[in-house]
Amino acid sequence: MLGPEHQDSLCSINNLITTFMHQGQCEEAEKLLVQVMGMAKEIGNEHPRTFNGMHNLASVYLEQKRCQEALDLGFQVMTMRRGF
Repeated sequence: MLGPEHQDSLCSINNLITTFMHQGQCEEAEKLLVQVMGMAKEIGNEHPRTFNGMHNLASVYLEQKRCQEALDLGFQVMTMRRGF
Protein backbone atom coordinates (compact mmCIF):
# COMPACT_ATOMS: atom_id res chain seq x y z
CA MET A 1 0.00 0.00 0.00
CA LEU A 2 1.42 3.35 -1.05
CA GLY A 3 -0.24 5.69 1.44
CA PRO A 4 -1.88 9.08 0.90
CA GLU A 5 1.38 11.05 0.68
CA HIS A 6 3.02 8.88 -1.97
CA GLN A 7 3.55 10.69 -5.29
CA ASP A 8 1.36 8.17 -7.14
CA SER A 9 -1.45 8.73 -4.65
CA LEU A 10 -1.13 12.50 -5.05
CA CYS A 11 -1.26 12.07 -8.82
CA SER A 12 -4.47 10.02 -8.55
CA ILE A 13 -6.05 12.60 -6.28
CA ASN A 14 -5.04 15.34 -8.72
CA ASN A 15 -6.79 13.42 -11.51
CA LEU A 16 -9.94 13.31 -9.40
CA ILE A 17 -9.64 17.05 -8.80
CA THR A 18 -9.43 17.62 -12.56
CA THR A 19 -12.56 15.53 -13.03
CA PHE A 20 -14.40 17.55 -10.39
CA MET A 21 -13.34 20.78 -12.12
CA HIS A 22 -14.55 19.58 -15.52
CA GLN A 23 -17.89 18.61 -13.98
CA GLY A 24 -18.27 22.05 -12.42
CA GLN A 25 -17.91 20.68 -8.88
CA CYS A 26 -15.50 23.39 -7.79
CA GLU A 27 -16.23 23.12 -4.08
CA GLU A 28 -15.26 19.43 -4.07
CA ALA A 29 -12.17 20.20 -6.14
CA GLU A 30 -11.17 22.97 -3.73
CA LYS A 31 -11.50 20.71 -0.68
CA LEU A 32 -9.25 18.08 -2.23
CA LEU A 33 -6.78 20.67 -3.50
CA VAL A 34 -6.34 22.17 -0.05
CA GLN A 35 -5.70 18.66 1.28
CA VAL A 36 -3.23 17.87 -1.52
CA MET A 37 -1.45 21.19 -1.04
CA GLY A 38 -0.83 20.32 2.59
CA MET A 39 0.65 16.98 1.62
CA ALA A 40 2.64 18.41 -1.29
CA LYS A 41 4.20 21.09 0.88
CA GLU A 42 5.56 18.32 3.09
CA ILE A 43 7.38 17.04 -0.01
CA GLY A 44 8.80 20.53 -0.48
CA ASN A 45 7.69 23.85 -1.91
CA GLU A 46 10.04 23.41 -4.84
CA HIS A 47 8.53 20.09 -5.93
CA PRO A 48 6.63 20.26 -9.26
CA ARG A 49 3.51 18.70 -7.68
CA THR A 50 3.37 21.64 -5.27
CA PHE A 51 3.41 24.08 -8.18
CA ASN A 52 0.79 22.05 -10.04
CA GLY A 53 -1.48 21.96 -7.01
CA MET A 54 -1.16 25.69 -6.47
CA HIS A 55 -1.88 26.34 -10.15
CA ASN A 56 -4.94 24.08 -10.05
CA LEU A 57 -6.23 25.78 -6.91
CA ALA A 58 -5.86 29.15 -8.63
CA SER A 59 -7.92 27.74 -11.52
CA VAL A 60 -10.65 26.67 -9.12
CA TYR A 61 -10.67 30.15 -7.60
CA LEU A 62 -11.13 31.63 -11.08
CA GLU A 63 -14.06 29.29 -11.75
CA GLN A 64 -15.58 30.46 -8.46
CA LYS A 65 -15.09 34.12 -9.47
CA ARG A 66 -12.61 34.56 -6.61
CA CYS A 67 -10.30 36.54 -8.85
CA GLN A 68 -8.11 38.22 -6.24
CA GLU A 69 -7.32 34.90 -4.53
CA ALA A 70 -6.53 33.34 -7.92
CA LEU A 71 -4.27 36.25 -8.83
CA ASP A 72 -2.47 36.14 -5.48
CA LEU A 73 -1.86 32.40 -5.73
CA GLY A 74 -0.79 32.63 -9.38
CA PHE A 75 1.68 35.37 -8.50
CA GLN A 76 3.05 33.24 -5.65
CA VAL A 77 3.59 30.30 -8.03
CA MET A 78 5.31 32.54 -10.56
CA THR A 79 7.60 34.01 -7.90
CA MET A 80 8.51 30.57 -6.57
CA ARG A 81 9.24 29.20 -10.05
CA ARG A 82 11.53 32.12 -10.88
CA GLY A 83 13.82 30.95 -8.10
CA PHE A 84 14.59 27.76 -10.04
